[in-house]
Amino acid sequence: MMSSNLSRPEMHKSLACRVYSQAGGVIAKARVEINNNAGSPFQSAITDKEGDFQFDFNLYDEDYAKNFVATIKVTRKGFVVGHKIVFMDQKLNQTSFAINLRPDELDYSNLLSPAELIEGLTPRLEHLGPGDGLSPRHQKDYDKALQELQNPKRMESAIIDLHRVAMANPNCLKCRTMLGVAELKWDDWDDARYDFGESVNSLIKDQKLGSAEPLLAYGTFWSWKHEPAKASAYFLDGLTYSPQDPLLLQELGRTECQEMNWYSAEQTLKKALELGAGSQARFMHAEALLWAGTAKQATDELDLYLNGRDVKNMPRQVRTLREHIEDRKKDEVAFRAAAIKAQAKGIVPVDYLHHPPQNLPDFQPIADQALLKDILAAAGKNVADLFTGLPNICSVEKIQHEKLNHDGKVDDSKEFKYRYLALAPSHPWGPSIDEYRADWQGKENPQMGLSDGSMLTEGFVSAPLVFHPAYQSGSSFRLLGRQKVKGRSTYVIAYAQEPAKTGLFGTFSYGNTTRLTYTQGLVWIDADNYQIIRIVSDLLNPLPLVRLDRETTDITFSEVQFKQVVQKFWLPEKVTVTLDWNGRYYRNNHAYSDFLVSNVEENQKIGKPKEAVKATDDSIEKGPDGNHAPGNPASSLVPEAN
Repeated sequence: MMSSNLSRPEMHKSLACRVYSQAGGVIAKARVEINNNAGSPFQSAITDKEGDFQFDFNLYDEDYAKNFVATIKVTRKGFVVGHKIVFMDQKLNQTSFAINLRPDELDYSNLLSPAELIEGLTPRLEHLGPGDGLSPRHQKDYDKALQELQNPKRMESAIIDLHRVAMANPNCLKCRTMLGVAELKWDDWDDARYDFGESVNSLIKDQKLGSAEPLLAYGTFWSWKHEPAKASAYFLDGLTYSPQDPLLLQELGRTECQEMNWYSAEQTLKKALELGAGSQARFMHAEALLWAGTAKQATDELDLYLNGRDVKNMPRQVRTLREHIEDRKKDEVAFRAAAIKAQAKGIVPVDYLHHPPQNLPDFQPIADQALLKDILAAAGKNVADLFTGLPNICSVEKIQHEKLNHDGKVDDSKEFKYRYLALAPSHPWGPSIDEYRADWQGKENPQMGLSDGSMLTEGFVSAPLVFHPAYQSGSSFRLLGRQKVKGRSTYVIAYAQEPAKTGLFGTFSYGNTTRLTYTQGLVWIDADNYQIIRIVSDLLNPLPLVRLDRETTDITFSEVQFKQVVQKFWLPEKVTVTLDWNGRYYRNNHAYSDFLVSNVEENQKIGKPKEAVKATDDSIEKGPDGNHAPGNPASSLVPEAN
């Protein structure tokens, strides 16, 4: 009697998955459909409340068990359809993975879109051979897969073929990059990111395999995640293999614009355009010229981009750039008029870098700048350590708001006391501090006295950032000399921000007019430990269109030791801010004490910030206001909007 094995499966395969939103959180009630190459019936499921689904297969054919391939499709209203192909060999009986779905209305107006990346990469990867690491034995399979990619109904087959070619030719980085391009085109973003990343990893291990394409692709993924610093690192590496690549230069220029490194962006995008980059590069070049060039240069470049099109019919970012250019023109006219007026009155403009104060007591000038580099390096390390190690902290803050007359005498004074909280988040543009003020019950409580025009000032913990290694290139520095300060020997350094290069700035608003603010000043650095002990800063230039003539900030730092932390930190102890706005004079005196480590996390904050700000906004009629990027203390006469 003969026995049959037809009813006994050769192998069991199990696939488990969780579906996420790319923005975070699981997606329940998503429809999942799965096909396979083993002839098993088509299956479908709905993800549960945890976003999970699972499929099981019994395989009766040994060949299918060795090379099992499942194709998955996930759909959910509000999201782009997601795809994934799962490869399972004979040794792998079960696997688990995640699928991330993208919202179907993502804004790529300021980014390279997926379609543009695919269009830019595909021609570079079409004709590969032994010189690219592709063996002649797999040449036909590769070419066949590229043909199949042109047919939307053959995408799955094309990706399976490309996967097999890439796995069989590990030194062909362009093969695996092309696999990532195909997956991206098929909306399998998870595997596309993985394959681009693996190509980059292979390149790092063996630079002889060098190719710019995986670096361009992987850097663009970081750009889509709004991480320009990480993206630019990959673009720069890509340029070492292909220095004349216009798309790489364009995307590097984009990240430099996002990081407000306007001078470098202008140079990079200019080169990209010379090498044939398209209209996106020209638009970004116009934006860079606005900050790193002149208003006329920015106008001429934007006109080339528009090519006769009416700006009124263009997208919002184009209209906004035109408005900023017109504002710059108004500023230039206002600056010239204000300078002529000041000169007629005998007013000498503030210029710490070239004309520092001459009345510093116990001061010894130093003409030789040989020490400056080492001082900046040591002070920069201390500032970096501060922002790396600083925990969330709280303290008592006392603020005295004063209105002054033209003789500098106090006409009115009010004093307030707050619980001050400083949080140290990690932002894409670099280190920074977020700060809040609260009452003694922990509810956020913005500075008082705003309704009668008192000045709001804050941001002093971030003031040393101008010396942070990430930001030093955005300013000019000059070693002036040595001075004794309360028995300490200090170096006195003058600095001035360079708007075209710095990533640090403030804003000041009056009515519907808003202007960026930059600073210049003097810094006292302890000659023994290179800690910053005092900063005096002024506006780099007056802002006549918002009627801001002068803003002087004087910050004294002292050493703070927390019980829970070994490291010591130099934090603001006393601050005085004096403002000359619209012919009125204001002065705020801040005093900080009783520093403690706070257990409030960044995502908790204090109270309800939005409601607190809105309530204060409603009590203000008119007046200037401002906000700031990390590093520049801000002042305003209404609440600050972060």
